[in-house]
Amino acid sequence: MNDFPNHNRDERLRTQTNTADNDNYEPLPQRHHNMTSNNVNDNMSADKRSSLTTYNHITYFLYVVSYFTAGLLWILPIVMNYAKRHDADGTWLATHFDWQIKTFWYSVVWFVIGIVIITFALGGFGVSILADSSHTAIGSLLLAGFGLLIMTFTFIWHLYRIVRGWIALTDSRPVP
Repeated sequence: MNDFPNHNRDERLRTQTNTADNDNYEPLPQRHHNMTSNNVNDNMSADKRSSLTTYNHITYFLYVVSYFTAGLLWILPIVMNYAKRHDADGTWLATHFDWQIKTFWYSVVWFVIGIVIITFALGGFGVSILADSSHTAIGSLLLAGFGLLIMTFTFIWHLYRIVRGWIALTDSRPVP
């Protein structure tokens, strides 16, 4: 994905010119491209861009609404993102599709890790950690608290990423 196809050739010529004749060295002109611009490789029509922007607004909205449906709507925006992500290839909108997909999968992984820790700590999986000893019970509750902390952090991180991405989309900016 080299936007500067002649960059390596220019470097070779510059090096050869510099070593062959130090007195007559003139640097070759550099081509500068604004890589943070919204129109990097952006050859799509304004209607298509507007449509994909609206589409992204809807997916961000569905992620937020999913918090009020106990996560039942969480699967819908990820399916929507996978369905349209290639339509935005080469544009700043592609970063929003990737951002939402990564946010979803990292959130799922960390949330499941938290659930597994809590389940293990409270005697799930056929392992009885809550034994007769009060020290073991305290350890189990601390481990369950750690799992709950992971789930809480994941919840906050997910919400942060959705809000940050949605703000960038509203400002017509790519997300990192």
